[in-house]
Amino acid sequence: MGGFVRSGERVSDIAVLSEHAARAGSGFASLGIGPGDVVAIYLRNDFAFFEASVAAGLVGAYSTPVNWHNSADEAAYIFENSGAKAIVIHADLYHPIASALPAGVPVFVVETPPEIIAAYRLPADALRLPAGVPLWSEWLAKFPPKEKGPDEPPGTMIYTSGTTGHPKGVRRARPNGEQALAWQKLVGGVMGFDPKFGNPVDMVTVITGPMYHSAPNAYGLFAFRVGANAILQPRFDPEELLAMIDKYKVTHLHMVPTMFVRLLKLPDEVKKKYDLSSLRFVVHAAAPCPVHVKQAMIEWWGPVIFEYYGGTETGAVVFCDSKEWLAHPGTVGKAVDGAEVRVLGENGEELAKGATGEIVCRTFTIPDFTYHRDEEKRQRAEKAGLISLGDMGYLDDDGFLYLCDRAKDMIISGGVNIYPAEIEAELHKMPGVGDCAVFGIPDEEFGEQVCAIVQRLPGADITESAVRSFLREKIAGYKVPKHVEFRTDLPREDSGKIFKRKLREPFWEAAGRRI
Repeated sequence: MGGFVRSGERVSDIAVLSEHAARAGSGFASLGIGPGDVVAIYLRNDFAFFEASVAAGLVGAYSTPVNWHNSADEAAYIFENSGAKAIVIHADLYHPIASALPAGVPVFVVETPPEIIAAYRLPADALRLPAGVPLWSEWLAKFPPKEKGPDEPPGTMIYTSGTTGHPKGVRRARPNGEQALAWQKLVGGVMGFDPKFGNPVDMVTVITGPMYHSAPNAYGLFAFRVGANAILQPRFDPEELLAMIDKYKVTHLHMVPTMFVRLLKLPDEVKKKYDLSSLRFVVHAAAPCPVHVKQAMIEWWGPVIFEYYGGTETGAVVFCDSKEWLAHPGTVGKAVDGAEVRVLGENGEELAKGATGEIVCRTFTIPDFTYHRDEEKRQRAEKAGLISLGDMGYLDDDGFLYLCDRAKDMIISGGVNIYPAEIEAELHKMPGVGDCAVFGIPDEEFGEQVCAIVQRLPGADITESAVRSFLREKIAGYKVPKHVEFRTDLPREDSGKIFKRKLREPFWEAAGRRI
């Protein structure tokens, strides 16, 4: 198998990592781990992430990446609910959740590498190896490579974010041969690992987002599987990404709109420093992208920007290239082969083109899913034979889908629906705004009111009244935030995406209400 994986100054051939995975597969088998079991991965993006994920598949087990931002209680829930039979964890992540590690479950620790130490400014005492816990690299070296695994491993069981209650594991049956080919075609097509974009061994990508998320996980593991060259960015930094594209002649990227926003905020002199002509396929997903942001990215990077929409439960259901998007500004794409998309009203009726409602969709060529140990929630997710992902949007006359916002993020003020994404898109245009988050907070009279948390750019001196004045010229008055706050930093995931829940919760808890 060709290709390499790079992380900081460390480089390893995919063939070497695959051999390590095969040895770990033998090790997992010796522990009695087999078909249908779970191996939990509590790692940042690192070589061991690929090794442990592939090793789980070799014994027919699911790999379950766990969000390492979790509290000890949150991590403990996923370890218990998934029934993890082994846990692979970075040394610095071990100590904060040591109390959450289930008794009797084998744990393997991975030394935290220098580039991650530097990116997160980790203190020396956080890096100490826990006593009595096997070191991953030493443990797997004791076993011979496993010669053969299942023809098609079951894949990854991702835990959804869980807006209410605990998150749920999305688990698919092991695909048959036909479904496996359909899955490869779907993922390869929407993520650019397609022969028309070149031989995978000549492709170079940067994994920009944490692989505990569904899309980066699928993207990174698929790149590994086809032998594409991958560079792991320890933590998203916009100028560092431009430098990587220039230095390593990057051809492929998977991104989220927040990354585009941060790239576009760079000074013009910084943007002009780097040669980006190697880029062939830059795909984004995960959230609505403001029209002006995507327009600017296409103007800067050229017609290499692609987009898809879907979920952990459905896979990608719609897709578009730059030409299609320019003809339908704001769309997230049109249904891919084997997928169906509809928009439903409050009573489950199918809405006319252009009418906003709940998006339901499904890709029929891939294995169906269950929510692990929660069949009732699985049944609630199905509507009209399709799956609701909790998003609001509409279809145009040509069948192109448009997102308005997450249903859970929609603000209902005085009975009127307000979509925060629309307000955020306008705020991003305001000079001096570095980033922002808009959401609903309690209001005694109207039920909810609009709140905006704004992060100023360095040196900017914008005020609350200036924000309101700017927005009044762009949007209807009832959408203008009644409450505006400024923060030096906004809580973020490593993709750059804002943890909106952490901003919203204190307002609701102060009112004695849970969201």
